Amino acid sequence: MTTYLLAGGGTAGHVNPLLAVADLLRRRDDATVLVLGTKEGLEARLVPARGYELLTVDKVPFPRRPNRAALAFPGRFRRAVAQARAHIRAHSVDVVVGFGGYASAPAYVAARRERVPFVVHEANARPGLANVLGARRAAAVGVAFEGTPLKRGEVVGMPLRREVVDLDRRAARADAAAEFGLDADRPVLLVFGGSLGAQRLNDALADSWGDVLAAGWQLLHATGERSEQVDPGVPGYTMRRYIDRMDLAFALADVILSRSGSATVSEVSALGIPAVYVPYSVGNGEQRLNAASAVAAGAAILLDDPTFNGDAVRTEVIPLLRDRERLARMTAAAERVGTRTGTENLVALIDRALAGGK
Repeated sequence: MTTYLLAGGGTAGHVNPLLAVADLLRRRDDATVLVLGTKEGLEARLVPARGYELLTVDKVPFPRRPNRAALAFPGRFRRAVAQARAHIRAHSVDVVVGFGGYASAPAYVAARRERVPFVVHEANARPGLANVLGARRAAAVGVAFEGTPLKRGEVVGMPLRREVVDLDRRAARADAAAEFGLDADRPVLLVFGGSLGAQRLNDALADSWGDVLAAGWQLLHATGERSEQVDPGVPGYTMRRYIDRMDLAFALADVILSRSGSATVSEVSALGIPAVYVPYSVGNGEQRLNAASAVAAGAAILLDDPTFNGDAVRTEVIPLLRDRERLARMTAAAERVGTRTGTENLVALIDRALAGGK
């Protein structure tokens, strides 16, 4: 019986693809699937809730500047590697799969020292440091986006949630419309910015929602759990702080306006939905790169975050909503650019690593 150790966490962008792979491995094989993470990350809640054993290592951030934390880093990292090695030995792990995050770097080093093959998966078009280092010695490297600068990276796509992979948007549209109190026969613009929302998008919609409705479209708007935005309470505009059933939201969406995190772009592309992306401008620019392949294919357009406001909705988004021919072209392009087989593709790399392939 094969024992898999999946390492990663911290954010949903690492945990969700990890769990998608874990679920497939568990369904497919009589296998032991373990997860390596930290006590502080999102995995500490989501992994046990999904029925997997969570093994932990210390959270050791890579130092970004010379300070006291940098001086303590070598010793703390050695301890995390030793913890990961102990887990690998105690559970007779056959292969390690890393998804980025604090647990991945010590897992890669531990696997190499224990002579256990390991596989790297990078969800973002601009890879994190742990995966850059891990890719140099990995048995196989999978990436979600074309052009990701990782040594020997192979495009496998993003492992997606089962409810997205199995979604029949047309069949679910009526139920989705009933769930959100909208008309299934009229087009819907879905706006969201992640679980915490995106203030820039919220402010722009606060100024322009009337123009969207006047263009003949309905609005489904997830403002984020911390948002204090006031719901205007008008027909055709459904506002929620958080949407539990994103599969139903996707089933209802004819166009999406959102940030361009890796999971969002992968899910939207896999479902063949035209998109307007407003990449978050803080960070290392990975959100703009995540959307690049969809934009190049004609499935999405990019708008700049610093200048995105109500006027941008009126001058850029609403003309798109009114252009049926352009939307039809974008829909056709979106159906070509995405993949729903990212989980299966990554598992094939893991199988290859187990078999000793390169």
